[in-house]
Amino acid sequence: MRFRFFQALPALLVLPLVLVCLLAGGCNDNTHPGAIGHPAPNFTIHNGAETVSLKQYRGHVVVLNFWASWCPPCLEEFPSLIKLQQEMPDIRVVAVSFDTDKQAYDQYLLENRIGGITTAIDPTQKTNREFGTTRPPETYIINRKGVIVRKFIGPQDWTSPEIVNYLKAL
Repeated sequence: MRFRFFQALPALLVLPLVLVCLLAGGCNDNTHPGAIGHPAPNFTIHNGAETVSLKQYRGHVVVLNFWASWCPPCLEEFPSLIKLQQEMPDIRVVAVSFDTDKQAYDQYLLENRIGGITTAIDPTQKTNREFGTTRPPETYIINRKGVIVRKFIGPQDWTSPEIVNYLKAL
């Protein structure tokens, strides 16, 4: 009798561990904010007189760029984002800043002549957190159905043939 107890002991010790692992991961669907293949989190940002909401762009391919005024690589890629919007007017380029200082944001846009694309500031940084973005620049490509299909980390040349052809194919 004692021998059988010792034979069953490993199973008795392993069973609770298996249950804990299953319970810990069982409610997790393995999705992360901004996960490719998942719907993009909707957001609405009130920018003074203007309101920017992701759902207003449903039916269009969206290039959603997260940036900040203190980010040199962000300034580096802005000209190509603006040119992309000019050359592909059916695509919507939306640049969301997670600056906390509206004055710095406004000054950055003015001094660097950022225009021709939709820009917004989210000083609460809620929007970038919903996408899982912590360091700019990061850019998400969202298809016409509102699903994230690609993520770029770091500055890009948005007018490169590879990116333009990719966006045209969407």
